[in-house]
Formats: sequence, structure tokens, C-alpha cells
Amino acid sequence: MTGTALVRLAAGDFRDRVRRPVYAVTLLAAVALGLLAVPAADSRWAIIDVGGNRGVYNSAWVGTATALAGALWLTVGGFWVVRGGIVRDAAGRVGEILAATPLRTAGYLAAKLLANLLVLASMLGVLAGTALVLQLVRGEDRAVHPLALLGPFALIALPLIAVTAAAAVLFDTVPPLRAGFGNVVWFVLSLVLAIGGQSADAPLGGIGVQQATQSMVDALRRQQLPFGDGEFSLGLTQVPEPLHTFGWDGAQFSGGFLTTRLAIVACAAALAVLPALWFGRFDPARSPGRTATATATATARSVAEPAEPVAPAAPGPFGALPPTAPVRAGTAFGRLLVGQTRILVQGVPWTWWAVTAALGVAALAVPLPLVTGLLLPALWLWPVLIWSRLGSQQVENGLEELLAAHPAPRLRLLADWASGVLLAAVAGLGPLLRMLVAGDAAGAAHWLAGALFVPALALGLGTVVRSHRPFQALYLPLWYLLVNQVRAVDFMGAVRTAGRPDGPSPLLVAALAAALLGAAVLAGSARRDVKR
Repeated sequence: MTGTALVRLAAGDFRDRVRRPVYAVTLLAAVALGLLAVPAADSRWAIIDVGGNRGVYNSAWVGTATALAGALWLTVGGFWVVRGGIVRDAAGRVGEILAATPLRTAGYLAAKLLANLLVLASMLGVLAGTALVLQLVRGEDRAVHPLALLGPFALIALPLIAVTAAAAVLFDTVPPLRAGFGNVVWFVLSLVLAIGGQSADAPLGGIGVQQATQSMVDALRRQQLPFGDGEFSLGLTQVPEPLHTFGWDGAQFSGGFLTTRLAIVACAAALAVLPALWFGRFDPARSPGRTATATATATARSVAEPAEPVAPAAPGPFGALPPTAPVRAGTAFGRLLVGQTRILVQGVPWTWWAVTAALGVAALAVPLPLVTGLLLPALWLWPVLIWSRLGSQQVENGLEELLAAHPAPRLRLLADWASGVLLAAVAGLGPLLRMLVAGDAAGAAHWLAGALFVPALALGLGTVVRSHRPFQALYLPLWYLLVNQVRAVDFMGAVRTAGRPDGPSPLLVAALAAALLGAAVLAGSARRDVKR
């Protein structure tokens, strides 16, 4: 495969990715994180905290803070955007065409890596523009130095997104990691990378923050400014008072550091082409039996081309009663709820239910702080892959046209959300009973708001973006912030002060759930109007 052909294949894949709604959602989230990286001077939120200090908002500090924040977010959230390209090629029959060409497997994987890298790099470019705007808007130092501003994006962020792009290719070729389980695995791995990569002993310099950190501490010492115990904090945290400022003109990166950055990119490239050892490139002759990609192709074909006409089914949860039959709204909704719940939990193994039951029983026997701070968050993380089906499974399973004939689409959407609420109630039943027994009415109110909010978030994102990935990409970091006691995002009452929930009001959380549900209804209605 020539270099020109490889670039063309990657460019076509890139154009397809950036047209998807999930790209826009992730990009907006990255820009929002950039705003948090350079907050207002009186803000009590910080991305970088050097012993209670932050740098003056010059090009070096703004570029470094935004690059680090963006790199961490794109390492987590960007993975959901770029993964799945190989599976789509299989399901869309592109794989059959590629299998008939002289394209080499390593070349195909390299093209996928390049496409992934282009998508993430385009987001990084928008973040760099955001950093420039923020420096000018904050106004602490409006002198723009391009190398100081853009250098951190190239030296710190780019190698990290190269690893993310390569991991997406690798996960798409390993059957157990191809589906939602792989998303959870990557979330855990990315956290390990983000936290462990800050260590001075991290392989290949980790995420590349050590030299910048040491340079900041040296600047504080030269200026004889207090910096507490000198701890460097990277991540969204709430501070008791606005951070003090100090002058910092950026880190001087050594030749050894540049070598480690190139080594990380080289390792990412090797990781992406490693599946050439087992990936069949959609060619059944290269695999004993049917490969997972061939199975995906067959699945797509069976949905698009039924083997024989199917007789009309009896009216069920998705069908209408005969026009002459009396229809009662309560009965119709009950049938829809039962049907949607069965679809939502279809395929969930008994071991999943066993773990849920075990954690629920444990919640009845342990102290209340442990229930609200640990068990309830764990129980409402456990169904994340099931909740992510809300609003998107009919699109991803090729059933959208069939369900479009339903006579009450808004009622069906409401039943879809209610099935997610029912799942939240079942998973969180043990903690709820424990709170009621302890007389924790405030905790029970937050529990109810959370049970309404999480399915609404999944349904809203799934309906608008038409994919299960945005919910997983947003909910997992949201959950992580919650368990790290960030009260501003506490939707379930896990963050407490003197035993009482310290997060947003349950009424506010419930109102947000209603807004998300309304957005799902409006998106569904608008899409039906366009098709008409």
C-alpha cells in the first residue's frame, strides 16, 4: 500500500468521524475543560495547583495548563470518539471491499491510527486556539509567545493522544474489548496513566509533567514565595480560597525529554500495528472459522436482508392495538414499560444480578457513611453499560425504521426512560432502605433525584447523538469526580458535611433530569419531522 493510498484512506475516515455528533459533543466538553484550566482570578476551582499557587496567565502557563487539561480529557473522552472504526468497516461492508484489495493488514491498521490521530489532533488544535483566546480574555499578560503557548501541546499532549489513538485501534481488534466493556477498561487504564504518569519514576517520563513541575517549584523558590508542602495537584479540584499567583516563563525541556516523547509516539505506532499478528483484515480465509468482524458483517446483513418475509406479529409493547379496541393510557404505558425494561436488560448475565444483590445486602449491614460514600456510587456505576443503551440501541441495532411506526413515540420514549429509572431503583434499593431505616430523609431525596437523573442523561445523549459512547464518556468522569468529593457534581448525595448531603439540591437535579428528558423528546420529534 503506497503512502498516498494510506493517507487517502485515513483522510476519508477522518471526514466520516468529524461529521458525527459525538465529535462535536466531545469537542465542546474539551473546550469547556479548557475554560476550567484557566479560570477567573477569583475562582475557587483549579486544574493545576502548586502548593496553593498558580502562574500568572501568560503564554507559558495558559498553554501548559490547557494542554495538560485537554490531554487528560482527550485521553479519556477522545477514546470514545475514535474507537469503532474497524467494526463500522465490517458492519458497513467496507471490509468486504478491503479484503479483495492488495491492502496489507499493517497498512490498514496504520491508516486507522492516522485517522484517529487526525481526529484527536484537530480537537487539540481547537484547544490551542481556546488557550490563545483565554490568555487575551483573562488579561493578566497579553504578550503572546507562540512557542511557549503551543510547545506544551506538541510535547505533552500530542504523545498522549497518540497512545489513545493506538489503543482505540488495538481495542477494536480484540473481541472482549470491542464492546462497552472495553470502554470501562480504558477508563480505568487512562486513570492509571493520568495518575501514575505524574510520578518521577514513570516509564518514558510518564505524561511529561515532571519537568514543568520542577520548573514551577524552582520559580517559587527564586521568588521566595510560600508554597506549602510543595505538592503539585493536576486535576479539577475545589480550593478553599483563590490561588496566589507567581511568575513562570515555562519549562526548559531537555534533549532527553524530547527523546522520550518521540519514544512514546513510536511505541504507540507499534501498538497500533501489533494486531496485524492476529487481525484477519476481513478475510475469512485468514481465520479459522468466523472472525468477530465477519460476525459483525453477517449481523448487519441479517438486519438489512431478512431471509424471508416475516408474518405480522401480534400486538406487543411496540405495536398498536386494533383501531376498534379501546385503548387506555395507563395500560398502554404499562405494556411499554414492561417491554422496554425487558429490552434494556436483555442479555445481562445472572452474575451481574448476583453482584448487585450482594452489594445491596451489604448496604443493609454497614454504617451509613460507608453506604452513601462507597456502596451507592458503586451500585450506580455497575449498570453504566446497560444505561448507555437508552436512546441509542434502536439506531445501533438497525431498528429505528421499525420503531418509527409506533403510534405514540413520546410515550415510548418516556417508557424507555422509566425503564432506566427502574433499573436505578433496583440497583440502589439496598442503600435506599438503609437511609430510610436511619431516618436520612435528605439522603433519600438525593437518591430519588439521582435515580431520575442518570437515565435521563443516558437517554438525552443517546437520542441526540445516536450513540451509546457519549454517555459512557461523560458519566464515568462525572462519577470519578463525585467519589473524589467534588460536591458540585454530586447528584446522589454521596458528598456530605456533618452527615448531610452537601451537593446540589435534589430539586435542581430533578429539574436537570426533566430538561434532559425534554431534549430527548424534542430531538426525536425533530428527527421524525425531517423524515416526513
